Amino acid sequence: MNLAKHLMAALALSGALLLGNAGQAQTSPKQRATSADALKKDEINAGIVGLAGGQLEGAPIRLAAEIARSVDDGSRLHVLPIVTRGPTENIESLLYLRGVDLAIVNTDVLDQFTMRVPQIKSRVAYILNMFPSEVHLLVRPGIERLEDLKGLNVNFNTQGTAAAYSGPLIFDRLGIEVNKTFIPHQSAMEQMQSGEIAAVFFITSKPVDAFLKKKFENGFKFLSIPYDERVSDFYMPASLDHSDYPALIRDGDDVATISVQTDLIAFNWATNTDRYRRLNRFVETLFDNIGRLQTPGFDPKWQSINLSAEVPSLARFRPAQEWLDRAAKLVKPPATDPVASLDTERARRQISRETRLGPEDQDRLLRRFIRWTRERR
Repeated sequence: MNLAKHLMAALALSGALLLGNAGQAQTSPKQRATSADALKKDEINAGIVGLAGGQLEGAPIRLAAEIARSVDDGSRLHVLPIVTRGPTENIESLLYLRGVDLAIVNTDVLDQFTMRVPQIKSRVAYILNMFPSEVHLLVRPGIERLEDLKGLNVNFNTQGTAAAYSGPLIFDRLGIEVNKTFIPHQSAMEQMQSGEIAAVFFITSKPVDAFLKKKFENGFKFLSIPYDERVSDFYMPASLDHSDYPALIRDGDDVATISVQTDLIAFNWATNTDRYRRLNRFVETLFDNIGRLQTPGFDPKWQSINLSAEVPSLARFRPAQEWLDRAAKLVKPPATDPVASLDTERARRQISRETRLGPEDQDRLLRRFIRWTRERR
C-alpha cells in the first residue's frame, strides 16, 4: 500500500516537471528577448538624473559635463547634461520638463522668476552656490563710456540666454537706452567689424573662449560696468584683467565690472519617491568627490567651491544639508583668506570710483559686499 502511494507521488512529480518544461518550451525566443530588453531598459534608467546646463559655448554646460564625469557610477548613477537655450529655459525645464532633476541657473533669473511662479521656492532647492558669472561688455573702437552706447545697437545673444535676460535688466537699471538686438553672438561680433553693432554683452564665467580665440583690431575693448545701488540687489563687484584676456587688456590694467552668482538647484521631489532617492545618491556622490573636481583636468573654478556657501533666496536641498551636518565636526574654521581681502579692497576702490554716493552710502554698499563674500566662502 505504501509502495503504491510512493509510486503515485513520483508520477505526479514527474508530470509537474514535464508540464514545467513544456511551459518553458512554449516561451518563444522573441518573448525571451523582449523580457531581457525590458530588464536592460530598467537597469539603464534606474540611475538617470537629468541636468539642464545651458548653451554649448557657455561655462555652465561645461561644468555640468564635469559633474557628470565625476559622479558617474554606471547604472547606479548616470547624470545626463542637457543643452538648453540658457538659464531661463533651465528653470522652466526643471519645473515642467520630464526627466529633468537639476539645473544650473543665475541668481537674478531665479529671483525674478518668482514673479511668474510665486510658489517656485517650495518647488526647488539649492545644492551648491557655484561660481560668479562676470559681465563682459565688448565694444568697437570709438566707444569710451557706457553713455556712448545710447541709441546704438547692443547685442544680448539669442532669447532665453543669460545675456538676453540680464543684459537688458542691467542697462535699464543703469539708465542707458540702447537698441537691443538678439542674434547669436558669433554673428554679432562679425557685424561689429562693419560697425553695424556697437557692443556685445556676455554674462558668463571668465575666461570666455570667444574673446581668447578671436583676433580683434586695435580699439576693441571691454567697458567698465559700475557697481552701485542701482544693481547691488542682484550683482556684486568683479574685475577682468590681463591674465584673463591678454589680447584685450594691457598688462597691469583691470576692468571693473559686476557679476551674478550661479547656482546648482534641484527639484524638491517628495522624500518617498524614486527621483528623490536618485538625487540623494547624487548629492552624496558629488559632495564625497568634490576633491576630485578640484584636481588638474577639471575647471579651475571648482577650487573655489565652498560646499557650505548659501543661496539666501532658497532653502538648501535636504540631502545636501544632511551631508553638511554629518561633516560639520570635521570642518575647521577657515583662516584669513587673502583672496577675500583682495576682493574687498577691489570692491572698495570700485565703489569709490564708479559711484557718486556719500561716504555713509559707500560704506553700506561695501558692508553688503563683505556679507555676501562671507556667505559664499
